Amino acid sequence: MSIDIPTNSLNTPKLLAAIDMGTNSFKMLLIRADPRGRFLTVDRFKEPVVLGRDMISTVNPSANSPPSISIDSQRRAISALQNFSGILHGHHVNKTAIVATSAVREAKNQREFLSRVRDELGFEINVLSGEEEARFVYLGVLQFLPLYDKTILTVDIGGGSTEFVLGKEGKVIFAVSLKLGHVSLTESFVKNGKIVEMQQYIRSVVIKSDLVEKVREIGFDVAVGSSGTIRSIEKAVFLGFGFDRANEGVAFGEFSREWKFSREELIGVVEGLCGLDGEGELERRVGFFKRRAEFILAGGVLLREIFEILDIGEMEVSGYALGEGVVSEMLRKDCEGYDVGVNVRWRSVVRLATRFNGEKRMKLAVQCVGIAKEFFEGLEKCNELTNHQSSSAVCLGEKDLEYLDAAILLHNIGLFFGKKGYHKQSYHIIKNGHHLYGYNAEEVELIALLARYHRKKFPRYGHASLQGLTEEVKLKFRVLCVVMRISLVLCMRFQGLEISLSHEGYKLVITELKGRSLLPDSVQPTLVDIMKELKPELEHFKEVFNQNLSVVILS
Repeated sequence: MSIDIPTNSLNTPKLLAAIDMGTNSFKMLLIRADPRGRFLTVDRFKEPVVLGRDMISTVNPSANSPPSISIDSQRRAISALQNFSGILHGHHVNKTAIVATSAVREAKNQREFLSRVRDELGFEINVLSGEEEARFVYLGVLQFLPLYDKTILTVDIGGGSTEFVLGKEGKVIFAVSLKLGHVSLTESFVKNGKIVEMQQYIRSVVIKSDLVEKVREIGFDVAVGSSGTIRSIEKAVFLGFGFDRANEGVAFGEFSREWKFSREELIGVVEGLCGLDGEGELERRVGFFKRRAEFILAGGVLLREIFEILDIGEMEVSGYALGEGVVSEMLRKDCEGYDVGVNVRWRSVVRLATRFNGEKRMKLAVQCVGIAKEFFEGLEKCNELTNHQSSSAVCLGEKDLEYLDAAILLHNIGLFFGKKGYHKQSYHIIKNGHHLYGYNAEEVELIALLARYHRKKFPRYGHASLQGLTEEVKLKFRVLCVVMRISLVLCMRFQGLEISLSHEGYKLVITELKGRSLLPDSVQPTLVDIMKELKPELEHFKEVFNQNLSVVILS
């Protein structure tokens, strides 16, 4: 079988980096993005700098002078940026943007700190105003949720400030940044046991601003939360705050649950946090919220007050925020015709994958997407160079590569509910969860089937599960399924590949990945294991393409 793909149909993705120097942590995103705006996070890194720990006066109403970034905080910041610099040098990044938020924005010694970073690392840092930070958060949200046409109120709780945005169709209607952050509130109130005083202070700051008046005047269709604090609260709601949902009986209705929580659910989580006084209960908080445990109480109380003051009944949650907004802005400037509101389809795939995949599984899936794309395009180039055509040729295009990418990102989401038969669970979540927006029923079925058959038996052409597909889609499915299955085997230990075609068949040359494991359990399979697993997949390749595929491994 031959694959025929128009040579100009596939855009070359860019690898972009965004570094967010926040008050609590420094975060770096590596994102693969094409000119159409399709996002895929290749990797994300986080350093717990806590730049605002020594800047308590940011929430002290009587403070007359701005705080300074301490020498210790500067040392931690430089160390974190040095780590990021080393990572950037190990990747072929096309462009990097570095932004700083509340802690640097408010610092009395901002100029000296930025000069030190520039002198030691060569980094130029863009210190965002509160309004700019809010706008980038809004742009990030639009890359995750299909809310472009809605008037949305975005709330992003940071370590030193909280950003509020009212926006519609990619344009900011109103934005404000208030000096209310989970780090600064923790340092000034929570550590001193002043929870009631903290509530009063939060209400005072919010009410004295023009936020309440603007929200009432403009109104909003949907409230969205985008910070790590808000995502942690949603996770607490979704997982029952400490209960393992994987061990419970989960009805199909759970498959369709979106990223959102109600005011009542938020209040329940906050009351639970306020009641964690004993040593064992505090350990449970740390076990559940990890590094965020120290600041989650302040963040939860802050969000509860925001809900009540602004009369928010329900909040949707975005997996994207400031960093993705910065990347969106980079694309807008560099790519002619870029539209922040497009690609609802792709964003729904990423959202579903993020919902059910842990960080390590997501990282492995992204690696597999890269391998599959190289394999897919390598096959196309072979056919193009040799003019290889046959009566069984099937024409594949951009959408088919999108289906392949989607299936790879989603193939192991069923593991959320346990290992046994997880490929079948993945199929049911994709097929029955109504998660994928913009795809018709046949497209959803194709993606679900690819996820279902990424392991175990390879379906024959006349298999009962394929009977609902047209003849053309059956051919496409078998080609994509073979490419996917081989890619999933290879991505466990290899990176980069080249493929060629001769009278003896196809030859695949792959390079061994050294120095790190991509598997969630950190177990690196041996070459013998991989070749054993690859053997039946090569037989499937021969069955579909009527050609042999030989594999050569380079160290």
